[in-house]
Amino acid sequence: MSKVAGIIPARWGSTRFPGKALHPIAGKPLVQHVWERCKEAGCFDHVIVATDDMRIAQAAFDFGAEVTITSGDHPSGTDRIAEVAQKLKKIDFIFNIQGDEPLIDPKLLQLLARRLQRSSKIDIITAAIPISLEEARSENQVKVVLDRNGDALFFSRSLIPFRRAETPVRTYKHLGIYGYQRKALLNFVKLPPSPLEKTEQLEQLRALENGMKIRVIVSETDSIGVDTPEEARQVEQLILNKTE
Repeated sequence: MSKVAGIIPARWGSTRFPGKALHPIAGKPLVQHVWERCKEAGCFDHVIVATDDMRIAQAAFDFGAEVTITSGDHPSGTDRIAEVAQKLKKIDFIFNIQGDEPLIDPKLLQLLARRLQRSSKIDIITAAIPISLEEARSENQVKVVLDRNGDALFFSRSLIPFRRAETPVRTYKHLGIYGYQRKALLNFVKLPPSPLEKTEQLEQLRALENGMKIRVIVSETDSIGVDTPEEARQVEQLILNKTE
């Protein structure tokens, strides 16, 4: 049986929200909510918190997580999980679950893991959700367009495709979760940043520019990332409302 690892990269430094991985939300550190949802999914042989900060490592140990200490020099979370994946030689598939996504849907994680395990032709798998044209105009939303097989054609912070004519084309917001064939991940981080990646500041464009296939699963549920204290308060209220 193929094995799957879910890795949660977590760092202390954040320009807008330093220490957000340990910011308390409904009585628990932010990163613990992410870990619990990964455990709830039940599709990972390992769920690992990958961090270069001992404060985050100790907190993760305290709530029962498997922890790996990584280098502090990684430019991205993808590079951080690749360091961990390098050591996981018996793992076939690696998932990068953002440490600031406390509302990630366990059922979506299950679906992504199953789809990736079933096809050796998929290098990377990710998710998206349909959004309105009004939402799509925001540069804060990363959009993706798909081909007929459900593979990504392009990602952009701009509205894509450009509406020159009225057509039934849907607009999708990209959800920041990735699953990789282990070999594809290790190959990806060896590639230099690409021109489109540098232009849009979206590293998934590096994969597309180098001919890698990114399968996109259309999700029924959205996920809210936490980038500011205000977003943390919004997420906390959503979690508290669910438990009432």
